[in-house]
Amino acid sequence: MMRSFHFSLIYKKITIKAMYPEELVQPMKDELLSKGFSEFTTAEEVTNHFENNKGTTLVVVNSVCGCAAGACRPGVLFGLQHAEKKPDYLYTAFAGFDSEAVAKVREYLAPYPPSSPAIALFKDGDLVHYIERHHIEGRDAVIIGSHLKGVFEEKC
Repeated sequence: MMRSFHFSLIYKKITIKAMYPEELVQPMKDELLSKGFSEFTTAEEVTNHFENNKGTTLVVVNSVCGCAAGACRPGVLFGLQHAEKKPDYLYTAFAGFDSEAVAKVREYLAPYPPSSPAIALFKDGDLVHYIERHHIEGRDAVIIGSHLKGVFEEKC
């Protein structure tokens, strides 16, 4: 005799909470926002940007760690300041705070594993250059910025 089973699935919306308080991350966000970056705070913003904009987009996955403060953010700003060619769009999303946006950005970064801080350059929605945390740690801002300057000159 054959038995049939009925399974019902219950889906619930999972809310991803911020790991860090706003008063901690806002000054770190402002370091890029005050220099012309826009921020991704939702997955929808990320999707809309990449589906509706052509050209080059620089995305900085920002972080509270020391290498973000000492090398990543200053390095990105150094590279932008010294490059003749620059990305068309500048965006940032903060790991541990803008969790939904960072998760969506990381989908565009596949097959690379999650990394923060990280610096990604996209062209027409395709990843063309990626700097992971292990390429940021132990390097100073001038080295990272000089590298990015060359990347911008070649890819933008």
